Amino acid sequence: MFLAAAGAATITAPSALWALNENSASRLIDNLVTDINRVIASGKSENAMYRDFERIFGQYSDTSYIAAYAMGVDARRASAAQKRAFSDAFQGYISRKYGQRFREFIGGRLEVTGVKRVKKWFEVSTTAYLKGQAPFEVTFLVSNRSGKDLFFNMYIEGVNLLLTERTEIGAILDRNRGDIDKMISELKRLS
Repeated sequence: MFLAAAGAATITAPSALWALNENSASRLIDNLVTDINRVIASGKSENAMYRDFERIFGQYSDTSYIAAYAMGVDARRASAAQKRAFSDAFQGYISRKYGQRFREFIGGRLEVTGVKRVKKWFEVSTTAYLKGQAPFEVTFLVSNRSGKDLFFNMYIEGVNLLLTERTEIGAILDRNRGDIDKMISELKRLS
């Protein structure tokens, strides 16, 4: 599920490269937002909501790319088994972390407000409307580098998911004196 092609150029069929456009990028995020809003409004328990957010994250995001980026240069010394274990633990961790943030949206909503092409991807802007708060922007970067339209980065109020998670994973590795297995165990506990 992860890291096998991290850092290497991905060869994608020409039709896949051209399939991504403003409409498909917007549609992906519209569907993502609809699913997030459905979970937010569901009234489910916190744990059930986190499971739903993990499913949503797995369905709409390029988890391989995000996990590879988060692990950074430490992926070079990790075994294939460690990379797979990290990917699985990371998906649970990130789903809970951002699921907690999206739980703040209960009683609110996300709306897609614009789409623009940036290099080889699209930036899809949404506005979050929360009760008792001023609206704020949540931006998704969408690409089809994996052969499927997926978001590979997200900014919540300008905070970059990729950079934040690389810093967090680095800090967890530091706490565990560079031991990848211990870092993976800690991620599992956090998810």
